[in-house]
Amino acid sequence: MNKIPNRQAICETLMAHAKADRDIIALCSDSRGSASMTPFFNEFPDQSVEVGIAEQNLVSIAAGMAHVGKKPFCFSPACFLSTRSYEQAKVDVAYSNTNVKLIGISGGISYGELGMSHHSAQDIAAMSAIPNMRVYLPSDRFQTAKLIESLLQDEKPAYVRVGRNPVEDIYSESDTPFEMDKATVHKYEANGNKKVVLVACGEMVRPALDAAQLLKDKDISVTVLDMYCLKPFDEKGLINAVENADLVVSIEEHAPFGGLGSMVASVVAANRPTKVIQLALPDDHVITGKSKDVFNYYGLNAEGIVNAVCNID
Repeated sequence: MNKIPNRQAICETLMAHAKADRDIIALCSDSRGSASMTPFFNEFPDQSVEVGIAEQNLVSIAAGMAHVGKKPFCFSPACFLSTRSYEQAKVDVAYSNTNVKLIGISGGISYGELGMSHHSAQDIAAMSAIPNMRVYLPSDRFQTAKLIESLLQDEKPAYVRVGRNPVEDIYSESDTPFEMDKATVHKYEANGNKKVVLVACGEMVRPALDAAQLLKDKDISVTVLDMYCLKPFDEKGLINAVENADLVVSIEEHAPFGGLGSMVASVVAANRPTKVIQLALPDDHVITGKSKDVFNYYGLNAEGIVNAVCNID
């Protein structure tokens, strides 16, 4: 089982480039340990900034650095970065199309036992609503590294949400299909006539793939879209995938409004009208518990996905 969380993959990728590119700057809001950025701060003290518990300052300082040619990456818990510093993300970063990368760590319900104040179940909706702000939820450490490599090559704003805990590998160091702003497609062909498309992002991709294998065993053909790119959204990839589908299911670690499910339903309805069901966190204060227990409670696991597919008329 993989023991490297996506946040550590970000640190390792930035460290691999920071020695040659002195413009790469890491900024934290009293979150070096939580962000797995302590090695970066130790190795590159002149390229590191600790602002303390001041998320609004974190983003504004990063925007100022970007305006003088630096490449700032801001690390803060997603629950705070996407709410406390929302105005700074909108005005200081996105309005000027400034080269600031916002890294929301411990996203979704990663802080499960700390309760609703530390959940970030609205960040996809909030950040996607800001013009010029791109939104990404990579699914494993290898895809995370590929995404950060790509973000280092451009000068546009982005919000990246990663979880706190390691997730099971989906890809490998030698085999990580990746195209910027294009969903990665996984196909499970079966002999039956029923065809299902599962669209997932972030930590929900692994259970979607596990569910696909279980559904294949039931003679249901499944296409899984690893929709790590929420904005810009890969509409073409989704439209192609649902061409002959009988059912489309979205799976996300997010509230039921304004996230992946809303995007999927909008695109499908406008282009390939097909039955769509959404699996997401409830419109309620999420229960307290370890992430896996919370996922299981709400059916955000392989068994829950299979049950949702098989119980639809």
